[in-house]
Amino acid sequence: MAQVGNAFDVTTPQDLDERFRAAVGELSPGSADLPDGMPAELVRAVFDAQLTSRHLDLAARWLRSFGEGFYTIGSAGHESNAVVAAALRHTDPAFLHYRSGAFYAARVAQGGGADSVSDTARDVLRGVVASASEPIAGGRHKVFGNAAHHVVPTTSTIASHLPRAVGAAFAIERLRKVNGNGAAGPPWPADALVVCSFGDASVNHATAAAALNTAGWIDHTGLRLPLLLVCEDNGIGISVKSPPGWVEATLRARPGLKYFGAEGDDPAAAYAAAVEAAGHVRRTRRPAVLHLRTVRFMGHAGADAEVAYRPAADLDRDLGRDPVIATARLLVDAGLATPEEVLARYDEVGWQVRKVAEEVLGERKLAGPAEIVATLAPRRPVRVARTVSDLSGLSTADRAAAFGGRLPEEAGPLTLAQTINATLADGLLANPRMAVFGEDVALKGGVYGVTKGLRERFGATRVFDTLLDETSILGLGLGAGLAGMLPVPEIQYLAYLHNAEDQLRGEAATMQFFSGGAYRNPMVVRIAGLAYQEGFGGHFHNDNSVAVLRDIPGLVVAVPARADDAAPLLRTCLASAAVDGSVCVYLEPIALYHTRDLYEDGDNEWLAPYLGPASWADAHVPVGRARVYQVGSAEDLTIITFGNGVRMSLRVAARLVEEGIGARVVDLRWLAPLPVADVIRESSATGRVLVVDETRRSGGVGEGVLAALVDAGYVGSVSRIASVDSFVPLGPAAREVLVAEDAITQGARALLAR
Repeated sequence: MAQVGNAFDVTTPQDLDERFRAAVGELSPGSADLPDGMPAELVRAVFDAQLTSRHLDLAARWLRSFGEGFYTIGSAGHESNAVVAAALRHTDPAFLHYRSGAFYAARVAQGGGADSVSDTARDVLRGVVASASEPIAGGRHKVFGNAAHHVVPTTSTIASHLPRAVGAAFAIERLRKVNGNGAAGPPWPADALVVCSFGDASVNHATAAAALNTAGWIDHTGLRLPLLLVCEDNGIGISVKSPPGWVEATLRARPGLKYFGAEGDDPAAAYAAAVEAAGHVRRTRRPAVLHLRTVRFMGHAGADAEVAYRPAADLDRDLGRDPVIATARLLVDAGLATPEEVLARYDEVGWQVRKVAEEVLGERKLAGPAEIVATLAPRRPVRVARTVSDLSGLSTADRAAAFGGRLPEEAGPLTLAQTINATLADGLLANPRMAVFGEDVALKGGVYGVTKGLRERFGATRVFDTLLDETSILGLGLGAGLAGMLPVPEIQYLAYLHNAEDQLRGEAATMQFFSGGAYRNPMVVRIAGLAYQEGFGGHFHNDNSVAVLRDIPGLVVAVPARADDAAPLLRTCLASAAVDGSVCVYLEPIALYHTRDLYEDGDNEWLAPYLGPASWADAHVPVGRARVYQVGSAEDLTIITFGNGVRMSLRVAARLVEEGIGARVVDLRWLAPLPVADVIRESSATGRVLVVDETRRSGGVGEGVLAALVDAGYVGSVSRIASVDSFVPLGPAAREVLVAEDAITQGARALLAR
């Protein structure tokens, strides 16, 4: 049996239990005064939260021991984070690290339930056993989350939730300036602060560096950011030690972030530091970081054998810094409880937790794909269409004022870029919570002038420039959407997205999935992309790969090829984000921004008039519906394409008509979800399909189209023209690897000759 003071090879559940009992048994009742500002009720509440968290860790490992527990990354040693919760309000949104179990327990208790121990245990252990009744993720993941307690679920990806927390704090302040803070406003009070916890190893992650830098940058610009970052520093990331002093030095060096530090084994001092830090953030609306030094028990997770990488002396030293023992000592020293009463409460909480563990064992698990994906990306097309239709009531006077007296529908045919600009303006006018932001979008009006004039018309709170960091741009969008805004961030070039794609994949697309729809992050990400840009080439400005977007579950990807589709597609994305909480990517073909002609110079057939609000309902394009052009008889060939391929294919189809060949050109318009029904119908109409895919042959859009045809049992002829598996080179060499009109023509003729 383990004894106090002995060195241990590993901190097992039995070790922790025996150590706690032995340490408490040696305490002597006293009558010391509690620290100022820390009443007895608060100490007892903190202790209960810590006990709940500790026993949840023990229960998780008990469940795992016979194959019923699926998640054992515990909070043992980090229970001092309960004092952070105690220093905050129940309505302060919290983004929690996976070791912030005691914080969660304390937050549940703040909610005022009759039995916070059992309530917390049921929430957490349902996640451990993947119960379909788990209150936030419904068995899809084990997370700390509960909308009733303002705890926003986060994924396990290191530090990936920090940019969203920055965005949420930014939005809280921004919404105080936009439309007030009435009943229909954001989900949190105007004076709320955002708290976000993370581990010490995470400070080295690029995502954390981006978030910390952005928080400081925002503060440096004079804007307000009510954000409290909490670094729970146990000194080790899985098996790699953080160099002594590194975390503190890193956090102290961050400009714009006020630093507070505390030791987790001194609950009174830690609480005082948390109160001071929270007070600073709430009062000044400026960001701060609380560096909470903790310890870690029972390894990183599961069967992690600490003995392989941690000296026994280190484990023994950490056992002497157990925060639960430290709070028990505070209770006994102050005469608030005897050692016997402390142990009785410990056993009582343990019994409650074990009872709940036994109850959740038999709960139903998720069954079948339909139930699993039900919360992924809900679609309500009728409501989306109605939302677009309702915009017909926009005031003519308000629109005239927003457009400087000249409405876009009165300006004559517009280019793709001009149409997007007008649609964004109408969107900003229709929805006061919509914001357009990104690199160069405000003062400059975008690299290609797509957002020109929007800042002057709608102000710097609605249209603004950000720092040059795609992770932070998307993080701002995620947090803003969560807080009740309709964010429309811009990624300047498609190639730049890859620096930050996890913010879409791991954070944006998972929010509704992992919260059962309790939380959502509506967002329309505008991205300038695809190839064929003349005069400013090379891969980073001509990225023709969208594979990273197409395989993100639930993501909506729209590609407008021409002006008369640009407005309906963008309005659908905005409405879908507002109605369904959709995460949409609106991919704008750079080479077509200012294109005017289709068949010959000066024909202006690539332009289109801008429709006024009265026509928006009739022009509405639902998510996942293609557009079909019938050229000639349209009986001989079906060309399926998108983006730049639409213009090239229409030109080829016009030439084929002169040879007596009629074609139908299908513009997919939506790359996710693909318009499968339209593809099958139009393919079957001719029995000959040519897929024209400007993305790469491997991982390109064409693969998805071909797979859809095969899955549907299509039996006609099919061929594919796609770009070479290459990055796009500079200058004329680009033509050698991209789809060209000659290749489309040859492909069509070869297909017809079969």
